Parts: sequence; structure tokens; C-alpha cells
Amino acid sequence: MSLHVEQGRSLKAFNTFAVEARAAYFAEAHDDQAVAEAIDEARRLDVPLWILGGGSNLLLTGDVDALVLRMASRGIRVLEDDGQRVVIEAEAGEPWHPFVLRSLELGLAGLENLSLIPGTVGAAPIQNVGAYGVEIKDVFAGLTALDRQTGDLVEFDLNACEFAYRDSLFKRQAGRYVILRVRFVLHRAAAVRLEYGPLRHWLQQHGIQSPTAVDVSRAVCSIRREKLPDPRVLGNAGSFFKNPLVAQTNADALLVRYPDLVAFPQGDGQVKLAAGWLIERAGWKGRREGDAGVHRLQALVLVNYGQANGQQILQLAEKIQADILERFGVQLEIEPNVV
Repeated sequence: MSLHVEQGRSLKAFNTFAVEARAAYFAEAHDDQAVAEAIDEARRLDVPLWILGGGSNLLLTGDVDALVLRMASRGIRVLEDDGQRVVIEAEAGEPWHPFVLRSLELGLAGLENLSLIPGTVGAAPIQNVGAYGVEIKDVFAGLTALDRQTGDLVEFDLNACEFAYRDSLFKRQAGRYVILRVRFVLHRAAAVRLEYGPLRHWLQQHGIQSPTAVDVSRAVCSIRREKLPDPRVLGNAGSFFKNPLVAQTNADALLVRYPDLVAFPQGDGQVKLAAGWLIERAGWKGRREGDAGVHRLQALVLVNYGQANGQQILQLAEKIQADILERFGVQLEIEPNVV
């Protein structure tokens, strides 16, 4: 067996909140064979198999009584190229941002708005990761996954993934599929996406009238660095709450009380509210309880100032949820996976 299994491995280095937790068993998968071996080994050990990507969308609230398998496969390849439209594939363990940069080096547009997002390629479809007007579904060409129930390799196209806002089939059927590699359709000459106001403003400030994909990536990186703390410096998992969707009537009632409410009509009778605005308006921005806190520059981000454990961060999140529900009648949903 090529799989190397360790016992009692600390997971602090493998989650961006940098909370201490230990895995009963731990291994890394560098290829498909290692994934299959891990499934068999978990059965032999009589423990669940738990898949770990970059640990950037995760809150560990205790030790993990499972075989934790970190996806560490690497590889980027071009599958199709007609001179304009290019299909590129990356292994699940590829770090996301370096993959985006590699696509830009190849002269390909499509991923630039998703620059500087932490995590791995394999984890991105699970959450249908999105930022600055672009989601994974907008550039998705397919993926290969291992069905743990049948042991078969399964190919998924766009429709089969059932993508929604920060959601997918893989999230709803958590644990069934292990994503092995993902394909994206990119273009050599594509119109950049500039719907996000601060993105346009940054480009204008820097005198860029006809931005390229590389320009947009640089702008996104700059904006993200200004708004979001670097997890290597301050433990966090990025946006901790989803932007809630409410009925138009609910949004209208809130707008009467709060004319400056940040709200985005969705065209289906629902309105997306800015969770960060709700949290900041409720006075949580910059607040701290022990080493768990709300970031001073971005109310949507919960942080670990050093020694907070997962339970303390979760308790803070639950207090915020209860307060927002009481004040605004809006239920906030936690975005990271709580384990």
C-alpha cells in the first residue's frame, strides 16, 4: 500500500483558522490510487473517511475521529485549444490562486475575478466559490469524481453539479463523492467582468481604461488584501456568513426602517442582503471575545487572534446569528463547514 497513515496528527497547519485539533488518523492522497486505498483503510479501521482540501472553508470545533485524507494531487494540463476557447484541467490538490495565476500566464481569461481565494481546485466546486461577479459555474467545463458508494469514477457536467449560490450537489451529498480533478473553459479574448463597483473604481483610480484579465486579477488581489486579513497572519476562513436571501416584501419592510440597507434584487422575487452590512449595523464589527473576534475592517470575517478554539469561534458566530435574527428578522447561515 502506497498510502502512509499517521495517528494523532495535528490539523492546526491544515486549517486557515489555525485552531488546534487532531485527527485520529491522517494521510495524504497524491493520486487516484491513494484515494481508493484510503477508502479501504477507513473501512478497515472502522472510522469515517473525511476529505480535506486547503482547510480554508472549515471550522474545527474538536478532534476529528476519522481518517482525514488531505488531497495533495498536483497537475495542470490543457485538454482542448481551438485558438480562442481553451479547456484546462487541474488536479484536486492544486492550490487555487497559483492555478489562477497559471491560467493568466497562459493568456487565458475567465478566472481572474476569482484571484487570491484560498483553498484548492477540488474544493472550489463544492461551494460553487464566487467573488466579484463570477462563480465557478460560469467557467465550469466538468469534473471527475470517485463515487464512494459504488467505487466508480463519475464524470459530471454543469447540469449534474446542480450549482446554486454557495451550493452544489457535492455539498448537499457531503461525503459521497471525492473530487479528483476539475475542468474549466477559458478564452484567449474574453470581455472582462466588471459588474462589481469597487473593481471598476480601482481600475479607474489606476488609470486603466481597457483592462486585461491580468489587470482585473491585480485589482481583485489588491481589494481582497485591503478588506480581508491574510490567514497566515490572522487566522480566518474568509466570509463566515452567506449573504441571506429574503422575500421582496421582507426586503421592502427593512428598507423602510433602514434606507441605507445594501440589497440586491435577484429577479425571482428574492433579494440578496449584504450580511456584512447587517453585522456592522448591529455593532459587531471589531468586537472581540477572548481570542475570537470580528475583524475590524470587515464585519463578515471572524478571526482567531491566536489561541481561540473552534468552539469559541462558533459561540461568537451563534451570538451574532441570534442578534441579527432579533434585530432584522433575518437568519444568517454559516458558510464554512463546521466539523
